Amino acid sequence: MVVPPELAEEYPWTGRWLTVEGGHRLHYLDEGRGEPLLFVHGNPTWSFYWRHLVKGLSDQYRCIVPDHLGCGLSDQPEDWPYTLQAHVDNLVHLVTALDLHDVTLVVHDWGGPIGFGTALQLPDRFKRLVVFNTGVFDGPLPASIKMCCWPVLGPFVVQGLNGFVRAGLLMAIADRKRLRGPTRKGYLLPWRSVASRRTILRFVQDIPLEEDHPTRGFFFAIDAGLPTLADRPMLIVWGEQDFCFTPAYRKEWQKRFPDAEVHPLEHAGHWVVEDAHERIVPLLGDWLARHPLAAEARKAHP
Repeated sequence: MVVPPELAEEYPWTGRWLTVEGGHRLHYLDEGRGEPLLFVHGNPTWSFYWRHLVKGLSDQYRCIVPDHLGCGLSDQPEDWPYTLQAHVDNLVHLVTALDLHDVTLVVHDWGGPIGFGTALQLPDRFKRLVVFNTGVFDGPLPASIKMCCWPVLGPFVVQGLNGFVRAGLLMAIADRKRLRGPTRKGYLLPWRSVASRRTILRFVQDIPLEEDHPTRGFFFAIDAGLPTLADRPMLIVWGEQDFCFTPAYRKEWQKRFPDAEVHPLEHAGHWVVEDAHERIVPLLGDWLARHPLAAEARKAHP
């Protein structure tokens, strides 16, 4: 898949490629220089979701923005497991292959478990944490999400009708005017065929709702490991109108990281960066400047 010319202004980058286990190609952006910011997207988005932050911060920071396997411009293999553990393994591979140190982790949605699962495996490489609407712990899920996990109905709606993406375009943003024209095309781009939407379905099916779900143990081990990251500066920016990751999830993050700086955005939804990037870019830039890395870390990894 290639980015069409009409999206060139929104997404002006070509990106790079990393071969992961199985010989599949994982696409990622690597823009700017300086301290690395690792942006980890969720489902059903891709690196396109982070484009405004890359444009706004890459003049001072190195922005690393992967597309999970099966998403965006990455390969979409049919026989890959598409589990949380497998996505974490890929991100660990990316961080080590690029030899990233002093990383600021920036996560959203399913990128939360993937990103924090990676940070817990490579704790010495991650120095700052930025959280947008996500959860790595048990919490209330809307009935619409649970229905997508049902046999027969879930595959029909999510993969057959592209219902998960189309619901996002309707429900994941407070100001729907922002999702017109090229922006709307960008979110729909990776999911134009039934086969391509296999990834979305597998993400949904990997939500560990049942006690015996194979991902459940790994998912909750991430929550259990969070105290080992509690000494890192954390910024929490939350779209308060999120239908899925409601403010109840934000409060759970605050319990686990009581020293975090928190910015609830009253007029933003689940795709909070799309709703409020004009506020978020300067907010994040200011926070990064107020939490500089130690001088010895900068010397070791310029």
